[in-house]
Amino acid sequence: MNQSPKQETTFSDKLRKIFKGILDPIGMFLNRTGLTPNTITLLGLVGTAFAAYLLAQGEMFWGGVCLFLSVIVDVFDGTMARLRGEPSDFGAFVDSVSDRYAEFITFGGLLYYFLTQQNYLGAAITFLATAGSVLVSYVKARAEGLGFTAKVGILTRAERYIVLIPLLIFNQPFWAVCIIAVLGNFTAFQRIFHVRAQGHARMKQKQ
Repeated sequence: MNQSPKQETTFSDKLRKIFKGILDPIGMFLNRTGLTPNTITLLGLVGTAFAAYLLAQGEMFWGGVCLFLSVIVDVFDGTMARLRGEPSDFGAFVDSVSDRYAEFITFGGLLYYFLTQQNYLGAAITFLATAGSVLVSYVKARAEGLGFTAKVGILTRAERYIVLIPLLIFNQPFWAVCIIAVLGNFTAFQRIFHVRAQGHARMKQKQ
């Protein structure tokens, strides 16, 4: 008999539990204003687009600050849905797609900046950082679609922002994309091998 996949938690999940006492009251207030979780998701994406514009113009400090505020806003969509008692698959889908767009837009702003500075090494590493970030999420989504779990790895979305935002504020975009390029792709491979182990275990159970 097959066992259900072991429940795993990411760093983001742990942060939500730690700050639940702060998130819930604010989420309740936002619900009372009539805003919906999907509206909050889209507001966070708009804020990220503005942050990316600032980054593209070389305004690393203000771009980092704006990105930080956008991430904070985006945290509340799931909290609001949970407090409403109406978390939906579609809402989770919108949130996940919005997160991917947010990362593409952010790295797009940095890519434009490096190209305008004729820093082609920085542009190439930004591409690798984008690929790593997207693959981390894709591997998890594809694994879950096949009945596996893949919430492992040293650089999930929360950690990527913890690396990115402070380094942007301190005007170190090159080192930010370098760290994410290396650790992001490493995390993707961690998840791939994690799923591989589950696949082998599943095959043994069927024998």
